[in-house]
Amino acid sequence: MLWVKAFHIIFMVTWFAALFYLPRLFVYHASSNDKISNERFKIMERKLFYGIMTPSAIITIVLGFWMLFDYAWLAYSTMLWLHIKLALVVLLIIYHLYCWKLLNLFKEDRNPYSHVFYRWFNEIPVFMLIGIIILVVVKPI
Repeated sequence: MLWVKAFHIIFMVTWFAALFYLPRLFVYHASSNDKISNERFKIMERKLFYGIMTPSAIITIVLGFWMLFDYAWLAYSTMLWLHIKLALVVLLIIYHLYCWKLLNLFKEDRNPYSHVFYRWFNEIPVFMLIGIIILVVVKPI
């Protein structure tokens, strides 16, 4: 089970790295004015989303469910921290899917937001990461 946990953490870190970087690419993409930059950002965003972010998310979630059903649910199902952590993971999945929507808007040259929006949007996974780590490590509730 320690191998499963180790790989869960590895892919979670990879997923979060992509969750931090993709909106940063959106910031720069929203600020770009020339066709060459626009096309370059589309390629970078697509490769990051489909090549790293989504596979990392899927592996993280699969391994998380494996641990949850193998031992965590029996040990922690009555503890509030686990339910809140799982709710944050669901919100993270929604954030991931919203990134996919934004990716498609950029792909179609229909981005409705400024770089300022993306600078704020980029901060959302930071708070989720802080919450998830504190809940898992400290188990405050």
